Amino acid sequence: MVGARFIAVIDIGKTNAKLALFDLVEQHEVMRFSTPNDIVKSGVYPHYNIEHLWAFIVEGLRALSAKHAVDAISITTHGACAVLLDEAGKLVLPVLDYEYTGPEATALAYDALRPDFSQTGAPRLPVGLNLGAQIYWQANVFPERFSQVRWILTYAQYWAYRLSGILANEVTSLGCHTDLWNYNAQDYSTLVDALGWRKLMPPLRRADERLGPVLPDVARLTGLKSDTPVYFGIHDSNASLYPHLAARTPPFAVVSTGTWVICMAIGGAAVTLDAARDTLVNVNARGVPVPSARFMGGREYQILSVEFGDVPTEADAELVLTRQAMLLPSVVGACGPFPNHKMKWLDTEGLSAAQKQIAASYYLAMMTATCLSLIGAAGPIILEGPFSENLAYMQMLSAATGRDIVPSDAKGTGATQGAALLCNPALSPPAATHSVSETRTELRKYASLWQARIGSSPY
Repeated sequence: MVGARFIAVIDIGKTNAKLALFDLVEQHEVMRFSTPNDIVKSGVYPHYNIEHLWAFIVEGLRALSAKHAVDAISITTHGACAVLLDEAGKLVLPVLDYEYTGPEATALAYDALRPDFSQTGAPRLPVGLNLGAQIYWQANVFPERFSQVRWILTYAQYWAYRLSGILANEVTSLGCHTDLWNYNAQDYSTLVDALGWRKLMPPLRRADERLGPVLPDVARLTGLKSDTPVYFGIHDSNASLYPHLAARTPPFAVVSTGTWVICMAIGGAAVTLDAARDTLVNVNARGVPVPSARFMGGREYQILSVEFGDVPTEADAELVLTRQAMLLPSVVGACGPFPNHKMKWLDTEGLSAAQKQIAASYYLAMMTATCLSLIGAAGPIILEGPFSENLAYMQMLSAATGRDIVPSDAKGTGATQGAALLCNPALSPPAATHSVSETRTELRKYASLWQARIGSSPY
């Protein structure tokens, strides 16, 4: 018996929210809907439009169930996000946008309390990228409202609660630079106890646990069968990693691309992580610490793309390599492996839009290669998400690392596939075998020059 096959996956990304029906037997998306995850600027602070997202989920599930069987529901979301609920399960405060600068107002007081990197594997990040800093700011700026908080829920698990009525937290969402999780002790960090938040945390559950059926009101609104199970859900980077944990033998690395490029090393070399360069410890769905590094690559590509034009050709790539035209970091500052560097184009005068696109792709590849070196990654590099369709990026990444780049076979996103597999791990696909391996001397020379220019950069 195949078991759960057609999985409705709710995927709330920082830029867009998606709902897909994923076929675990054929390993592809059957249907897909999306909506912008726009930030509401009005109110007490910038926040996510939770009710818009809920309406999108309900309408999407209704459309799926009207046309196709839905065997289960799974959820994946971006990190750095929590939902504060009262006793009745209603929002106490809006769900804060992690790019809002508000938490910096209480940063000095927070820094005196936050646990050491050796305990949490979480570097100190700007704005609200440390979830603990968000909650601390909310508690201090809105003390009366915060006093009404009964539950602090991680983001994916909030949506599981809306669907099933069951309250719980989960380690992949707690273990992604939140300051809230001690990955060595596999328990909440000292910060949680110091601030009296442990009593606000619901029980812990595994990402692949079957919570229960959808609530009766959800079944009525969506047309789903009343016994449709809801699975607990997972942080999106770990969703991308999940299919490979069973399919591959270490060492290998997974690079998940989206708004953020997240690099994760499985079975690599032992290294000392540098908190100042946006390295961190993620916790995978099995509760195991994973050395990781990241930069805002998708956002950087989006910013740069206003200068792009026609689809680049091989001749465009050759010209960029011949001139050694390049972009140095960082397009988005205050994060990534070069947080204090300011972007700079070199030898790009007269380049066409298509040629600048090639140089930008090489820049993103070199940033990824740097992240991988910082976490001791070894073995093939599994590439998930939209960058797996960028040949210039893959060629430069292979040349810079000296390793094979394996674009994921997932038809859709790796996060969607991974979240779907939580419902039936027995249907994990075999490891992808197609790879990009690049040994051209001109690409390797370019990579070496890029690294040298970074090393001598005065900015």
